[in-house]
Amino acid sequence: MTTQTLGPADKQLWLAAAKPPMYGVAIMPICVGSAIAYAETGLFNLSVFATFLLAAVLLLVWENLSNDVFDAETGIDVNKHHSLVNLTRNRGLIFGLGNLCLALGIAGIVSISLWQRDLTVLGLVLLCCVLGYLYQGPPFRLGYHGLGEILCFLSFGPLAVEAAYYSQTQSQSAAAWVAAAVIGLTTTLVLFCSHFHQVEDDRAAGKRSPIVRLGTRRGAALLPWVCAVALGLVLVAIAIGWFSAWTALSLIGLLPAIALCRHVGRYHDQPARVSNAKFLAIRFHFCSGLLLCLGVLLPASL
Repeated sequence: MTTQTLGPADKQLWLAAAKPPMYGVAIMPICVGSAIAYAETGLFNLSVFATFLLAAVLLLVWENLSNDVFDAETGIDVNKHHSLVNLTRNRGLIFGLGNLCLALGIAGIVSISLWQRDLTVLGLVLLCCVLGYLYQGPPFRLGYHGLGEILCFLSFGPLAVEAAYYSQTQSQSAAAWVAAAVIGLTTTLVLFCSHFHQVEDDRAAGKRSPIVRLGTRRGAALLPWVCAVALGLVLVAIAIGWFSAWTALSLIGLLPAIALCRHVGRYHDQPARVSNAKFLAIRFHFCSGLLLCLGVLLPASL
């Protein structure tokens, strides 16, 4: 009996398929919403936070796995060697694992709702799941009509951040809504930037992504404006008094934002060079979100 070992190239493909950096987009809304809840009310339930965090990761695993399955059905991933469907050649297995993660993630949110005897968080998260299915799931496939960024903004911004805030306080907050817009925009940039290197595959599969519609040059020109709005919202919230001056720390996120915009601006029409744009967008998302959390929590700890 012989044992087949994975070579460096195979390991790289599996690592790319696992997408470990992507899970920051699931974690950050929960961290931001919970941080604002603690700063405003002094309430923080570690069990609720940990359960919500794990559930959010599981739900993102479900979305990634199911999207691989749905994209395999349309043929759009024919050149995506790190697709889990392409790697395993077992669409049913990936679909089953995805649905298992969905069930476990929803079970975690149900447990929070049962502890609190309040179905609000469950309702918000279920709505996120519905939007996630509408993104790539048949017969809707709204992502193929260029609506994926809108669905992404709503799911990872207002719905997720408010659900996290509500899970700690059973109330709502104006500051949380502003933070939700910031996190929603930076998360949407990750999806937006993932289209630059696959324009031809998207067009061939009939997917009218924003980059297919705009072209790579105009798409690259749009990036600085989105980054500016995301960081500008923090300044507006500080001026209004919803955020403390400490949240200006998130403006350090301007550095990875500049790196992202320069890189995409230079290589927008070179798929091999711009394929890492989504990871630069993830860095901007993570840095600005983490610093926003820090800025929110510092006044409460001083």
